[in-house]
Amino acid sequence: MKFSFKNDYSEGCHPNILHALLQYNLEQQAGYGEDEYSLKAKELIKKRIGKDNSDVYLVSGGTQANLIVISSVLRPYQCAISASTGHILNNETGAIEATGHKILSIETEDGKLRPSDIIPVLENHRNVPHQVMPKLIYISNSTELGTIYQANELKELSEFCKQNHLYLFMDGARLGHGLTSEISDLTLEKVAELTDIFYLGGTKNGALIGEAIVINNPALQEDFAFNIKQKGALLAKGRLLGIQFLELMKDDLYFDLAKHANQQAMKIKNALQEKGVKFLSDTYTNQIFPILSNGLIQVLSENFEFFVWKKIDEEFSAIRLITSWNTGDEAVNRFIEIIKEEL
Repeated sequence: MKFSFKNDYSEGCHPNILHALLQYNLEQQAGYGEDEYSLKAKELIKKRIGKDNSDVYLVSGGTQANLIVISSVLRPYQCAISASTGHILNNETGAIEATGHKILSIETEDGKLRPSDIIPVLENHRNVPHQVMPKLIYISNSTELGTIYQANELKELSEFCKQNHLYLFMDGARLGHGLTSEISDLTLEKVAELTDIFYLGGTKNGALIGEAIVINNPALQEDFAFNIKQKGALLAKGRLLGIQFLELMKDDLYFDLAKHANQQAMKIKNALQEKGVKFLSDTYTNQIFPILSNGLIQVLSENFEFFVWKKIDEEFSAIRLITSWNTGDEAVNRFIEIIKEEL
């Protein structure tokens, strides 16, 4: 059997969640997110971010969260701005565009957006009312390239958005991994303070399914529940999501799982660096992008599943390796062993 480093949602769920789902299975509960577990989970999240006035909604997946948020907060003539590597541009089958909202793309080397990247886009969209109106800045932490925002970077971006009347929305599919990176100085409380909306991703960090949308801007909270329902995201058996997030938020399990995934990735990264391997981007999360010879990639593919990310030249390509909350030492040690044998 091959070990998989292909994605971080190929795992099942953490045993605590499975146990809780079984434990509470025969209890009758209210539907549509009004069950006691969903309500407690939402309170735990609000307590963790230190914002009692934020609204929390539990939905099933990342694409669903992005679609609902962006289509809900934008008017028909407004658009989103994203790095060219953004998930909403490359991995969501035009879901945002299908709701009638254009995405303006910005090329960046590290997958992050900065005010200096956004200013030219704003300046090129001043022909009112003949062009779409940029209104929402979409970012991810960690990004699709495994990079992260530091506190000063997010603060600068947040202040820029306020000055230019833009919403700041953070895709948090891998937020746990971003916040527990060994180089991160950003906290969940700071994310809540500096963004209009973000979400905590559970699907890629220990849950079966689930993302927790957190709306911090009061102006965006009104009638949001109608959008959840209209987009088919209001689960009748909302307890499925509530139980999972209740378990994830207990005793910081969510962050412990993400930290483990990061640590496993760093073991592989360090071993590759010791052998002189270069990387497509310098990451400290559970995604790494080593540049390897095509021959070595073929050898590794006999024992592991991973994604060939980018062709560098005729002889070398960058691969993407993703570790998860459930990535064990056996898989990591075997990968390192082959690297040491072949390099």
